[in-house]
Amino acid sequence: MVEPVGNHYIVARPVYSENSFDEEHEKLHRYHKNFWDNLKLYFRCSRQKVKKIALGLFPIVSWLPAYRFREWILSDIISGINTGLVSVLQGLAFALLVNVPPGYGLYAAFFPALVYFIFGTSRHISVGPFPVLSLMVGGVVVRLVPDSSTGNGTSTNMSIINEERVMVAASVTFLSGIFQLLLGILQFGFIVIYLSHSLISGFTTAAAIHVVVSQLKFMLQLSVPGFNKPFGIIYTLESVFSQITDTNIADLITSLLVLLIVFAVKELNDRYKAKLPTPIPIELIVTVLAALISYFVNFEERFNVAVVGKLEEGFQAPVAPDVGILQKCIGDGISIAIVGFAVAFSVAKVYSIKHDYPIDGNQELIAFGLGNIVGGSFKGFASSTALSRSGVQESTGGKTQIAGIISAFIVLIVILAIGFLLAPLQKSVLAALALGNLKGMLMQFKEVGVLWRKDKYDCVIWVVTFLAAVFLGLDIGLATAVAFELLTVVIRSQIPSCTVLANVGRSNIYRNRKDYTDIYEPEGVKIFRCSSPIFFANIEFFKEKLITAVGFNPLRVLRKRNKALRKIRKMLKKGELQVTPKGLICMANQTHESDEELDNNRIEELDQPTNMTDLPIRINWGSDLPPGITVPQVNIHSIVLDFSAVSFLDFSAMRVLQKTLKEFIRIDIDIYIAGAHEGFLEKLERCAFFDEEIKPSMFFLSIHDAVLHILLKKDIASSPKLKLTEVTLQFSFYYFCPFTLPTNTQLCANPTETKF
Repeated sequence: MVEPVGNHYIVARPVYSENSFDEEHEKLHRYHKNFWDNLKLYFRCSRQKVKKIALGLFPIVSWLPAYRFREWILSDIISGINTGLVSVLQGLAFALLVNVPPGYGLYAAFFPALVYFIFGTSRHISVGPFPVLSLMVGGVVVRLVPDSSTGNGTSTNMSIINEERVMVAASVTFLSGIFQLLLGILQFGFIVIYLSHSLISGFTTAAAIHVVVSQLKFMLQLSVPGFNKPFGIIYTLESVFSQITDTNIADLITSLLVLLIVFAVKELNDRYKAKLPTPIPIELIVTVLAALISYFVNFEERFNVAVVGKLEEGFQAPVAPDVGILQKCIGDGISIAIVGFAVAFSVAKVYSIKHDYPIDGNQELIAFGLGNIVGGSFKGFASSTALSRSGVQESTGGKTQIAGIISAFIVLIVILAIGFLLAPLQKSVLAALALGNLKGMLMQFKEVGVLWRKDKYDCVIWVVTFLAAVFLGLDIGLATAVAFELLTVVIRSQIPSCTVLANVGRSNIYRNRKDYTDIYEPEGVKIFRCSSPIFFANIEFFKEKLITAVGFNPLRVLRKRNKALRKIRKMLKKGELQVTPKGLICMANQTHESDEELDNNRIEELDQPTNMTDLPIRINWGSDLPPGITVPQVNIHSIVLDFSAVSFLDFSAMRVLQKTLKEFIRIDIDIYIAGAHEGFLEKLERCAFFDEEIKPSMFFLSIHDAVLHILLKKDIASSPKLKLTEVTLQFSFYYFCPFTLPTNTQLCANPTETKF
């Protein structure tokens, strides 16, 4: 019964152990499905299930018929055109990161967007090249087709090398698509949860640093070989600075000027985005102007600058991936697949929350997997979503993936018709545009200070991820970062928060006794909380903390008591002790015996419960013992373990916990476990946790129930009058208020009628 009184409430109910609660309240016996039941259900076929799978596999069937043509079409067209122009420029720029001719970046911007239109679940992300993935693919390209293989650098050799590099990029893209598709089919969309925000932020920031360093050779027009190995960034910088005197000044000035303009206008776009109807398309403006100036001034001949050159019109025939290449880049394919999905899903999730629609992680894996498979078959490279490009699509009014298909159509026009207009464009301009899109990533450095103030572990994960990815490379760095992140989880769970609780405010609320002044601790009772799962890695830590909290080691006390009993038996046998109504009296001078002599090679017997059945008197360990016999003092009689935050207990930890509880029980300390979650007792019963010493009756619904039970039990033990009603008495929460029985207390058989 709950009676509200203002902002207080009064509860009157019996003290419940788990057993008494189950006896009073009938529990439904539910059938829990096992693995085979779930497997049968998964493969069971029905009309509704086929329809659900079809709609899930082809999300376009769900949203396209509901498309609001009159309301959305104009916004999608404007958004698609803007996004398409950005996609063209980013495709060309990010192709430099992959170390393939710029034209192949257009394939990476076209095919994945086309596939995602049919299979994707996000309405706002723009699918295509992403600088981090482009750099990861470029690392594989450089490793398998290094610059040193270019021989004398003739056009024929360069053409052969470019073909080999395109094949490597296409093959690793195809492989990453296969991995994504398999993960999606096997419902592994949850894998993204192992990549925390701190890890992704640190990794993308490190990738931005790699992008900056990789573009220096295009901005300075230097012949810098690729170093796709640990500490490759240092070797790259060393190579750049060793050739710094060979810098092409025209390329340097052009790239710096473009970079300055792009950063300035992007800053204006961010600052006045609420007032601007659409962001200023600075990349497009700069590209057009740079191409025109380069063409009319003839930069290529006058200043020997590197230009994009002729772009092939139309599409090349699809090719099968090279099996030999696939075998050499399995690890790279996995890392590219996971990073691409993680970045895309995190961006898609932001927009899905903002615009209130669901996305499916498994279907996203399938969509990106198919996109990379198709893109790789047509000699494109790995795709995801660029944050800046998705921002353009959403901020310019994009409502659905109709905007995405229109942007793909813009890329198609460039591929088929007007690509030749970009031939005189300097590569240094593309490099500057690639760097101009890194502002958001580079600004993530500010998160370090924020994370340090909020969560030290997340801050350390960010720093370690960043350093590992910068110095070890993106592939090894990612693996190192994930391993370190999982290690921090193990460390945090291995060293759980363990506290001693006390009652606060004389109510049913228990908190850390160090945090409050108005606390009450029942005499002889310790309340111990572990705020973590208990498993093989932290059970010893839990045991040590529990021993520290109670102030003694129960096994040591038990052994000391058994040694004392051996000595007492020996003294009684020799007549050195005499039993009197007042206790044991020593009748002779005590002879010293070492612990080794008392052990008598029977150390295992010392761990058994104390047995006094053969003694003429029961030993009171708290009273005076015969001279020469000492045992550690135990000043508590009950321990309450709060398991409300213990989500699971594995079998290894269960064995150690069982042994530890028995050690306490054998020195006459009552153990109570409170707040255990549903199914905890059933699991313990299945694992044969209970026996003659450890019984299910030690489990209580809450700490308060356990404490009330202890207080009532001690009052009954100390009062002969109360012992008469022990069987029928149940005590209510009202008893708790003073924690001691006042002189005017009347105990009744009905718990709700207990009066003070």
